[in-house]
Amino acid sequence: MTETLTERRDSRNGAGGGSGSAYDEVFERHRGVLLGLAYRMLGSWWDAEDTVQEAWLRWSRATGEPGAEAIGDPRGWLVTATTRLALDQLRSARHRRETYVGPWVPEPVPTGRLALDPAETAAQRSTVSLAALRLMEQLSPPERAVFLLREAFELPYQDIADALGIGAANARQLHRRAAERLDRDRARFRVDSGEHHALVDRFVAAAASGDRKGLESLLARDVVMWNDGGGRVSAARNPIHGPDRVVRFLLGVIALWPLTRAYRVEVNGGPALLLDFGSVRLLLSFESHDGNIAGIQGMVNPDKLGTVPTPEDEPDFVLHGTRHNPGHYSSH
Repeated sequence: MTETLTERRDSRNGAGGGSGSAYDEVFERHRGVLLGLAYRMLGSWWDAEDTVQEAWLRWSRATGEPGAEAIGDPRGWLVTATTRLALDQLRSARHRRETYVGPWVPEPVPTGRLALDPAETAAQRSTVSLAALRLMEQLSPPERAVFLLREAFELPYQDIADALGIGAANARQLHRRAAERLDRDRARFRVDSGEHHALVDRFVAAAASGDRKGLESLLARDVVMWNDGGGRVSAARNPIHGPDRVVRFLLGVIALWPLTRAYRVEVNGGPALLLDFGSVRLLLSFESHDGNIAGIQGMVNPDKLGTVPTPEDEPDFVLHGTRHNPGHYSSH
């Protein structure tokens, strides 16, 4: 990755930026909000960090110019800049994802690293879930920006319009269109946290004992599993449909490896299961609906697991394979 935001900031301050250091402090106060916005827009922590770094560079230039004191609403200025940069990034990312090897799944991030605001409502927090990030891929970039600025940050339509350079009526229309597209599946990321955790705990218990029937009973009839290897690791290139196929696939993968260490972890505000095979790691995150697991995102691409370390504690359980002939999820 290019020079980090901290390195750039330290370099600028070390060069004698004068009053610039005060503006840097202003930026740092809003940095968490900007990262949250960029990540929700892009579904990639790496891209979000790059976007916020570019926003800082623009802020640095703007506050170093005559008339900088006229920036009376730093948060609004920074949200606008970050939104526009993320829109540009998202448009180019869409083209890259068209040629992506297999399903594209959002990059998971440990909940603690997201620095979620305790004052956020459950509805606001839900927009950072992996289920929400996956579903928002069906929105156009402007729809996604308007939806997030309204739902996650509760901005007035006029402020959203100003950030995107459109009219308020257009912003309302884009929000309505986005909400309608997501309406059918929105229940997947607005779930009761306690019920969702309990459901995942039951899944983990069944997986630990190799209970095939128990696993199938927890899955919805129309359950889907997506596997993201990104061309770096062999993984199923098409979504897997149905309880029987999903369970058969998961247990089959575990059987291929001599040893699987399993850890409960928290990513994107929800429970997940990290399976460490040794040379390869698989993170399973879950979407629930009507008391069943309706979707499983399988992240095995090492480039997207960089922020999710294997816990140093003892694993929650250990599984021993029977075939010892890795096929799926073998590294290239």
